[in-house]
Amino acid sequence: MSATVRKLFAEALGTALLLAVVIGSGIMAERLAGGNTAIALIANTLATVGGLYVLIEVFGPISGAHFNPAVSVVMTVRRALPGGLLLPYIAAQLVGAMLGAWLAHAMFDMAVLQFSTKERTGGGQWLAEGVA
Repeated sequence: MSATVRKLFAEALGTALLLAVVIGSGIMAERLAGGNTAIALIANTLATVGGLYVLIEVFGPISGAHFNPAVSVVMTVRRALPGGLLLPYIAAQLVGAMLGAWLAHAMFDMAVLQFSTKERTGGGQWLAEGVA
């Protein structure tokens, strides 16, 4: 396996596992918290921090453990990631994110593909999207 393929595989797998941890711990926390959103939030946060730490330690030496297109763009601007790898990194991250979300839903016997019934709009929502 070439070094580039290893890097792309690491980004896809790391992103998939990160999304599975974040979404899966959110689902589990919501189910176990009994309506206490503070408990659900702290459980989700702790699981995410622990999972992200492990993923960075494992995949950092291989691909840099970006797991996020914004990080890859910044690393390209800083010349820490060659420009020719930016689009493949982003593609790998997007595929990994989709697979991770599907994995989390499958682990909790939820429909793999879902559509939201909540309307999420307004200034606060757009501000949050911009910050994210």
